[in-house]
Amino acid sequence: MNEKHVGEGYFVSHYNFDEEVLRQLRDMPKRVYVHDVTLRDGEQQAGVAFRKAEKLEIARALDEAGVDRIEAGMPAVSQEDFEAVKEIAKLGLSSKVFAFSRCLRSDIDLALKCDVDGVVVEIPSSDHLLRRAYRWDEERAIQLAVDATRYAHEHGLYVAFFTIDSTRAPFQTAWRLINSVATEGHMDSLVLVDTFGACSPHAIARFVSLFRSRVGKPLEIHVHNDFGLAVANTVFAVVNGVETVHVSVNGIGERSGNASLEQTVMALKLLYGVEVNVRTERLKKLSKLVEELSRVKLEPQHPVVGDRIFHIESGIVAGWWVNVEHEYPNEVFPFLPELVGQPPVRVVIGKKSGRDSLRYKLQKLGIEVSEQEVDRLLTAIKSRAMLLKRDLTDEEVVELVQRLRSAG
Repeated sequence: MNEKHVGEGYFVSHYNFDEEVLRQLRDMPKRVYVHDVTLRDGEQQAGVAFRKAEKLEIARALDEAGVDRIEAGMPAVSQEDFEAVKEIAKLGLSSKVFAFSRCLRSDIDLALKCDVDGVVVEIPSSDHLLRRAYRWDEERAIQLAVDATRYAHEHGLYVAFFTIDSTRAPFQTAWRLINSVATEGHMDSLVLVDTFGACSPHAIARFVSLFRSRVGKPLEIHVHNDFGLAVANTVFAVVNGVETVHVSVNGIGERSGNASLEQTVMALKLLYGVEVNVRTERLKKLSKLVEELSRVKLEPQHPVVGDRIFHIESGIVAGWWVNVEHEYPNEVFPFLPELVGQPPVRVVIGKKSGRDSLRYKLQKLGIEVSEQEVDRLLTAIKSRAMLLKRDLTDEEVVELVQRLRSAG
């Protein structure tokens, strides 16, 4: 059996590396690059506004986490955004710094003034969006895209050509635009975009394969999370040959957000064995920073970085943990908290606790009790937890012990 499913701090299913499964992954690259959009698309989430100093702080944290590329913002949005992008580009980060631009020379000029490494150049690729939202015809979009991408390239920028709404565009319409840029303008890579999160994973696979067979450039994927499938769609795109993934910390972004950096990275690394440069032990710290600065509160059960995903209340599972904690901790988690920078596993006491978990907790608290006291205490804990509709803090457990002993 291939042992890629077990390693230091993780234990996932061996079926991920079954020979038949691996045969289906023949187009998947061995190395995937991470392009973070937190500072641009992430900030487009309604109600999010990062100050310049906050953007610099997030950029440094992204760099420390090993992100390959940082989309620092759209300089044309405001003077502060322009200055933030420029300052980030001057930080001397290991991450490449990109600006986001419309297909306008004026936008490209602003990116050049920021001295970024590359530019993501956007244009609508669906005829219906062009006609109805932009009031443009197809020819105008092609001309703007060809001119802007060529101009950016001539001035030394890496050009990632970003095709808005390409999953809802008729293939021939999108292809005319992309092929025109490839032959008359310039692209160093093509970003395939599911702007409205409108694809299933299987549709993404088909979508990517259609363009991969025709475009002789590296492919990138940018998807939204309207159906809760952003991470799955990003992974399916990688399986079908995409080399760069667009993600945001905590999945923040327009409407339902983007593919989350932390979930995408962990899935690619542990479930597919793909090489990703991100230092996973930095994920929790990075997530908490963005949560605080964006003021977008994460659910406690948010995968990978949620505050309570390594808390155990169920008596049965707590019993497992008591038995495996020191020798086989991987048995009850697919990955351990230290792998993603989380605090250690914590057994909490509440309605669903059992005798084993209570004994474990009391031992951790340095409290010795008799078996009779355990039963009485457990009954009191369950009643208290029901009243409070939550688990109890360590202090509340200690207080209950003292009350029961005082009552005799």
